[in-house]
Amino acid sequence: MVKIFKYVIIDILRNKIILAYTVFLLVLSLSIFNLEDSSAKGILSLLNIVLIIVPMVSILFATIYIYNSAEFLELLVSQPLKRKTIWLSMFGGLAFSLVTAFLVGVGIPVLLYEASSAGIMLITSGVLLTVIFVAIALLAGVKIRDKARGIGTVILLWLYFSLLFDGIVLFILFQFADYPLEKLMVGITTLNPIGLSRILVLLKMDISAMMGYTGAIFKDFFGTTIGMIISLLVLLLWIVLPGWLSVRKFNHKDL
Repeated sequence: MVKIFKYVIIDILRNKIILAYTVFLLVLSLSIFNLEDSSAKGILSLLNIVLIIVPMVSILFATIYIYNSAEFLELLVSQPLKRKTIWLSMFGGLAFSLVTAFLVGVGIPVLLYEASSAGIMLITSGVLLTVIFVAIALLAGVKIRDKARGIGTVILLWLYFSLLFDGIVLFILFQFADYPLEKLMVGITTLNPIGLSRILVLLKMDISAMMGYTGAIFKDFFGTTIGMIISLLVLLLWIVLPGWLSVRKFNHKDL
């Protein structure tokens, strides 16, 4: 497992796309902090970009890498190795490489300019989102044999979590505005890792008052220690569940 893990990491780190992704995040982060008049505003500006770019790159790169590694996977499967070991090594290598790129591109500037609780939460959320969307990518890659369909599916998933989910929630709120849905929104929020990460960072910035009554509901739950622990456990579940499903599918897949 260690040898496969190392091979995947070395192979990915030599990829120019990962290098370009790291440099892009680093330049973008430094530019935002230097252009904003306060580091707190820099965190807020960086948050909106991280929530869009990080999931998109993670899910697309991981999906394409899995499809391009089809022959390598077939070779490994023909060896006396457990399929679970092979797949977890691929998952670990992809996640480690993309997380490293994120930490260099965003983590270092945030620690230099705003090493506050909000900055730490932004880094934590970015790391978790990276691993989450790698896990989703592996699940899509192992379930869909056709490369074009697989890439199209993960793009739709990214659009759903990044844009469509919030639109659906707003539609529900407007349609049932006469009913007390604020507490229900807490449960619905856990269905979207991007939305949940956004709320966790905003609450650490103590601007929940700008979110109105719903913000107060979120702060009462997510702002507490128990609520924060539950939220992080939910994000971890977003990693474990797709990862477990992809391993189970790979174990029985006919290559």
